Amino acid sequence: MSSSQILLQLKHQRLNRHKKPLKCSECGKFFTQRSSLTQHERIHTGEKPYICTKCGTCFRKQSNLTQHLRIHTGEKPYKCNECEKAFQTKAVLVQHLRIHTGEKPYKCNECGKAFCQSPSLIKHLRIHTGEKPYKCSECGKAFSQSICLTRHQRSHSGARPYKCNDCGKAFNQSACLMQHQRIHSGEKPYTCTKCGKAFTQNSSLVEHDRTHTGEKLYKCSECEKTFRKQAHLSEHYRIHTGEKPYECAVCGKAFRHSSALARHQRLHAGE
Repeated sequence: MSSSQILLQLKHQRLNRHKKPLKCSECGKFFTQRSSLTQHERIHTGEKPYICTKCGTCFRKQSNLTQHLRIHTGEKPYKCNECEKAFQTKAVLVQHLRIHTGEKPYKCNECGKAFCQSPSLIKHLRIHTGEKPYKCSECGKAFSQSICLTRHQRSHSGARPYKCNDCGKAFNQSACLMQHQRIHSGEKPYTCTKCGKAFTQNSSLVEHDRTHTGEKLYKCSECEKTFRKQAHLSEHYRIHTGEKPYECAVCGKAFRHSSALARHQRLHAGE
């Protein structure tokens, strides 16, 4: 079935929504077809008569079993006329078509931002609600997205599934591997529009841009001094805490900054 045929079918379904003569005796919901009512009633009875012969998973609808079987066969019958990409289900094709049409039917009532998929809107809404449904069983830290929890759990397990083919260094996130690979390729895709300096990471460009704007986002809670970089604030804060994490292995003297330790070690080297 082509994408144009699917769009026509969806239009036809919308035109017939007002005809609902069949009523569910359990919940009062109406349906236009007897088969649709029968399928719906299985929600109340729990009946799942359609069984996958490959893995034993059961379904209420024949159509759901048909879709599921494509996981085993790899069949993708729903093809996009715009880019030739194919999909296992009609619903996924409909979502994909919005990339080409620009349609974003799912709108946030809080800020007005729109999305082409309902799961994207659900994730976005957690910014406003503060909901974090994905909780780490190890430390209790909670996240708004399952992918964030998956990445976090690697900090406990030590798993680093993303490995560099050039040097063998491994990472717990694909984004970190991509950034690292630019060391080998020399690629610097983030360029400053003011001076032309290029960077391997967007975060480095953002920090650099503050040298032009003079913006200092990081403020000391003790003396209100401001800094362009988080690292500079962390170093400064040691003045207030007295922390000296850099210790000389020869004499035990400690320093607030690594550069101060390096200068000190030269004294021993010259002895």
